[in-house]
Amino acid sequence: MKLSPLIKGIITAVAMTGFSFFAYSNIAEASGLHYLVYLIYALGIVWALMAFRMSPAFTGSFKDSFSVGFRCFIIATLIMAVYTYTFARMHPEFAEKNAKAYKEQLVKEIKPTMPSDIEAMEKQVASYKKGYELALVYGSIFGYLIIGAGLTAIGSALLTRRT
Repeated sequence: MKLSPLIKGIITAVAMTGFSFFAYSNIAEASGLHYLVYLIYALGIVWALMAFRMSPAFTGSFKDSFSVGFRCFIIATLIMAVYTYTFARMHPEFAEKNAKAYKEQLVKEIKPTMPSDIEAMEKQVASYKKGYELALVYGSIFGYLIIGAGLTAIGSALLTRRT
């Protein structure tokens, strides 16, 4: 059965979300094992590129190889963005915890003494908390796009050199 790069991207994203959920439930927050989700992402892109390399459609062209990798990583990125947003909405305690840490950082840096300073800081913390989910999703999208484009470009260049 031949799977398209789109389907491989969906399978990759399902594996990533499954691991992320497992990691949240079973792995300590400070553990570096949470970064294994990026390894899963990389393996999905490599899988799509190598399968294309073995197919009769392979032309040896960088553009064609990159296109295959792009279709894989773009759908995985989209699914991970939706997952990140949904997960953040389901766990508002993360926004609360991070807003508290942000406030502590501001207190250390600014050392507010005037009521106007304290009020301004409170507004800044409230704004941070309100935009937490969106910032998390933006960061997720940007990170996955950069990693996906980089891996796809490197993988495509290597496949092109081997032809």
